[in-house]
Amino acid sequence: GGTGKTSLVEFIARYLKMQGHKVAILSRGYKRKTFVPNFKNPETTPPSYEAMGDEPYMLKMRLEDIPVLVDKDRIRSAFRAIEVFRVDTVILDDGFQQWRMEKDLEIVAIDATRPFGNRRLIPRGILREPLSALRRAGLFVLTKTNLNKDTVGIIDLLHEFSPGIDVLESSHEPVGFFDINQPQELLSPDFLKSRDVCLFSGIGDPDSFEGLMEDLEVKVGLSFRFSDHYVYTKQDLENIFRMSRQNKIDTLVTTEKDFARFAFLKTQTDEFRIYCLRIQLSFKDEQRFFHRLLRLYPA
Repeated sequence: GGTGKTSLVEFIARYLKMQGHKVAILSRGYKRKTFVPNFKNPETTPPSYEAMGDEPYMLKMRLEDIPVLVDKDRIRSAFRAIEVFRVDTVILDDGFQQWRMEKDLEIVAIDATRPFGNRRLIPRGILREPLSALRRAGLFVLTKTNLNKDTVGIIDLLHEFSPGIDVLESSHEPVGFFDINQPQELLSPDFLKSRDVCLFSGIGDPDSFEGLMEDLEVKVGLSFRFSDHYVYTKQDLENIFRMSRQNKIDTLVTTEKDFARFAFLKTQTDEFRIYCLRIQLSFKDEQRFFHRLLRLYPA
């Protein structure tokens, strides 16, 4: 959690579409609230957070014309993507442990700010598999290198496990903010500069979110951290409002992924303004990354 997989999936999907490929994204819809049959006709079925889960719903909102299919059975949804949308490419948003599907390229995203935790497996650490599993990877992408520029040690370790495999560096760059009541109007990244704000998030890496805000010279007066994929209640938001009020803060900031999880509460407040930080992935050498992707297709 928190390595930046969702941003990477969006980046890949946008690029391949620009190259003329028909792409679909396959997700299991982690922690979605209602389990409906996967859309037999996704073009006419309105997407919702409850049916999709936060990450696929956010992707669908950002990539309106790219199919995002939610199903625990990724093989089934892959066939559906091919049959319904006639795609030539499917992207799994979290597929390194999908043993039943033969993949053309395994990309492992590694957070440069906390690459391997304590090197122990869940639940004693953050790893799902031993580091030796990295030998299956076809490409490594270091994420958030703008928050940790000392990547030499990480790259050396990756080359120990997988000599000759490319390691590409990327960063999460703030694009701007939007008011939750006007999500189509993007404000500049320096819009909240020097303003006292309250942060709240339920993501895999809240440190990076706070780090980005500090880089933007936003004054973080309060910060609420919830568990990854946390589903907000009205009481949660009331508690955040109450503490902000006590600290004389009237501006709240969260992430797009969090917004997907509380927007259904239809929060209305004249007392507080709530903004979301929008980020995008940027590669240090994007042409090298593009070249690796295009090698998957016949010339």
